Amino acid sequence: MVTYNVETGPGPDRKKRTRAGFLYGFGAYGIWGLLPLYFILLLPATAYEIVSARVLFSLIFCLILLALTRSLGAMKQLFRDGKAAIALMIAGLLIAGNWLLYTVATTTERTLEASLGYFINPIVAVLLGVIVLREKLRPLQWAAIVVGCLAVLVMSVFYGSVPWLSLGLAFSFGFYGLVKSTIGSRYPALVTLTGETAAIAPLALVGMIFLNSQGQVTLFSEGAGHFWLLASSGIITAVPLLLFGSAAARLPLSTVGMIQYVAPIGQFILAIAVLGESMPLERWIGFGIVWCAVLLMILDAVRAPRARRLQRKRNTA
Repeated sequence: MVTYNVETGPGPDRKKRTRAGFLYGFGAYGIWGLLPLYFILLLPATAYEIVSARVLFSLIFCLILLALTRSLGAMKQLFRDGKAAIALMIAGLLIAGNWLLYTVATTTERTLEASLGYFINPIVAVLLGVIVLREKLRPLQWAAIVVGCLAVLVMSVFYGSVPWLSLGLAFSFGFYGLVKSTIGSRYPALVTLTGETAAIAPLALVGMIFLNSQGQVTLFSEGAGHFWLLASSGIITAVPLLLFGSAAARLPLSTVGMIQYVAPIGQFILAIAVLGESMPLERWIGFGIVWCAVLLMILDAVRAPRARRLQRKRNTA
């Protein structure tokens, strides 16, 4: 996950930044929580067409924004940075895979599985920190990982198979955050998003050409409304990411981490209340165990800053 510096101005200025940060954060995760409805509107487009269109139109939209903000020079600097360019190519492939899994889930009445994936994602991110970055975990984080693994085991027994789609979403986004963390905050969010989409745009274009040869492209065949809905995928992709970047610049990372649960909660409510997906007892049990792990993560996020402050006071006493 990218780390951002939080400006701490005095008094009213800091309060204004905090309020704005919450608005941006809830805006970003609120949009992500409502995405299943948008993808359903794109039918009869297949998941492959939707993801290809999302990549291509995102690139167009981002390039327009870069031109309007006179930031195209930052793209040249980015591609001169070999390590950053390679990292963004890998990040692009990971996020494209994540988008494909998510689109498949939401267009095949499996939004609950997508929701589960994003509930698990923070636990996966912590686990990757241990395995890849050799980070030391606090007791509550260890407990959350153990409970999360227990949840996957229980669901595998109940469902008769491992919840691969949910795990695929969680791990693809987890590795995406890990790769992006190697770039840090050297480049603005809009520049890195443009770099990611530019790196995978050739694959998306080839995908569109292949789908068209199979008669599976609906971009121009379903009317103007369908065309503009697909074209809007660029805006739908970029806007919440930019809102997220603005929130992360104004709020502590732990606060942003707690706001992220707005998205899977929204997806969960949509799946049951609007899309009518079934929620049998065994699924409630599986989700319940995952929510216990989530509560442990939230409790750790609340307690950790306080513990650090107390430690600093002891050190200065």
